Amino acid sequence: MLYFKTLHHLCSDILNPKTILISRTDSIGDVVLTLPMVKVLKDHFQGSRIGFIASEYTRPVINACEYVDFFIDKKSFLEDNETEGSRADTIIHVFPVKEIALRAKQLMIRRRIGTRNRLFHWYTCNKLVKLSRKNSPLHEAQLNLKLLKGVGIKAEYSKDEIPTLFGLTNLKPLNNHLRTFLKADRFNVIFHPKSQGSAREWGLENFATLASLLPKDRYNILVSGTEKERISLQPMFDLAGDSVTDITGMMNLDQFISFINEADGLVANSTGPLHIAAALGKKALGIYPPIRPMHPGRWAPLGSNSEIFMLNQDCSRCRNNPLSCTCIKAVTPIALADSLERAFKAKFQ
Repeated sequence: MLYFKTLHHLCSDILNPKTILISRTDSIGDVVLTLPMVKVLKDHFQGSRIGFIASEYTRPVINACEYVDFFIDKKSFLEDNETEGSRADTIIHVFPVKEIALRAKQLMIRRRIGTRNRLFHWYTCNKLVKLSRKNSPLHEAQLNLKLLKGVGIKAEYSKDEIPTLFGLTNLKPLNNHLRTFLKADRFNVIFHPKSQGSAREWGLENFATLASLLPKDRYNILVSGTEKERISLQPMFDLAGDSVTDITGMMNLDQFISFINEADGLVANSTGPLHIAAALGKKALGIYPPIRPMHPGRWAPLGSNSEIFMLNQDCSRCRNNPLSCTCIKAVTPIALADSLERAFKAKFQ
């Protein structure tokens, strides 16, 4: 009788997990598009605790999500036996990392979920989900949610439903000095021209032209980026002159998230800040090339005020020439200026 009671208890824990880990250790935008999984899990498993294994530099994004209970740095999970993750009963490998999968098995996490198309998941996971990202017509956030089949959640979510699932509400107060860069009587729009090599780029000339199309008495244009990107952005500053304000390297990620939240909009290539802006409900204008797997069908910003700009043509000739992708650079600044003008009128009229 004791045996059957113990077996029933173990099965109940597996069917109704109490502590679930989500492993996504890549970049900021990828992490943002994984956060909806947390809300879905919380709704499905009442009282469960959800932890996030990620790279340290994405911690501010994860901490900003009201649904995440705890953060575990990738290195700590791999090396420390006393993290909260060591007591989890379920782990979902959203971004497959062999070392993390091996570690989860070593820690004897009872339910270990991964995709079938990673060989190491066949001997490290005990629940495999059929999922192929490469040629799927689904958005990245939708593909992430497909992995919840491993815990019995089979609901489908449209791209219109996902913006309600981000939960970016735990924001740090914005530093008073940074607040002075925002103007209450203008539409505050952030230009984020660089991508640290993670995306095709629209080009500094296009950003400078867009700045010239926006009247200075109506728009407050703030150019963001890392301190390292400041030098590479100089040609745009030279072209745009005093129509833009340089805020590169001024804030850490915690403060940048809060700054985006206080601004009205953001213009960028397919980058983390674009996805943050969209998740916060800001006017998020994303510029994309018409080429798989970089196209907006997979990576568009998801938000009620998001908009994408892409040339309607084949981009195969640019596939192997990312630095001179004429397709993304051919998106006209006037198209974005028209969109921002509508956003301005919505705010002030």
